[in-house]
Amino acid sequence: MKQNKTLKLPKLIGHRGVKDLCPENTLESVARAFEIGLNFVEIDVKISKDKVPILLHDDTLNRTTSGSGLAIDYCYEKIKKFDAGKFFYKQNTNIFVPKLEDILSLCTNNNGNLNIELKPNKNFEKENVYQIYKITKNINQIDIFFSSFDMISILEISKLFPQSLRSFLLDDFKEYNVDDLINISINHDLKICGLNIDLVTTDIIKKIKESNMAITVYSNKNINTSSANDIFSIGVDSIFVDNPLDLLGKF
Repeated sequence: MKQNKTLKLPKLIGHRGVKDLCPENTLESVARAFEIGLNFVEIDVKISKDKVPILLHDDTLNRTTSGSGLAIDYCYEKIKKFDAGKFFYKQNTNIFVPKLEDILSLCTNNNGNLNIELKPNKNFEKENVYQIYKITKNINQIDIFFSSFDMISILEISKLFPQSLRSFLLDDFKEYNVDDLINISINHDLKICGLNIDLVTTDIIKKIKESNMAITVYSNKNINTSSANDIFSIGVDSIFVDNPLDLLGKF
């Protein structure tokens, strides 16, 4: 993969596709993001029992599919049979959990770019990262950056794929504070960081910016226009949006 170390992130990145408009982490959700005008989406990826990188946010299949338990306990062909749209539409659907390869093809065909969040599979973190690396290492048609809350995963992708763009994510400052975030990023050549919107202050954004890092922000609910204006005004580069319809054309 030919990575651009100075990639300029867009203001808006679709969160799990566009998770308030379609079932998250599905082909439908990613396709919808591109249809409405986004050119960058975030997805969550982990491996199945047979080491296939698939899209899944949670530790288990329970919330977003008709299956249950850990993805690592099922081969992909079994996971594909689970309904990945019923939780959203409240009726049976033919929507399935896609492979990362499916999403890469969709992105390439739509000139869409991708943030792959490396989700931890407990005790399989390194294998998880390796399988994702194998699939993405030679892709140069689209921009990709990797992110993770998991230290093992971010260190492993940094080791395997040092020329890639990478982002360490923080949901709170309990284990790592902003100085830790900056030091980790500098030590491992991470050019991007991601913060929960609840952590964002003018001083924190200024401090990170002084280290020449791009900053993304996410929230547990859709970020509205007013909040977006506020955080962009203090230097945040990108926000992850669940439903961008009110924001398109404004940023």
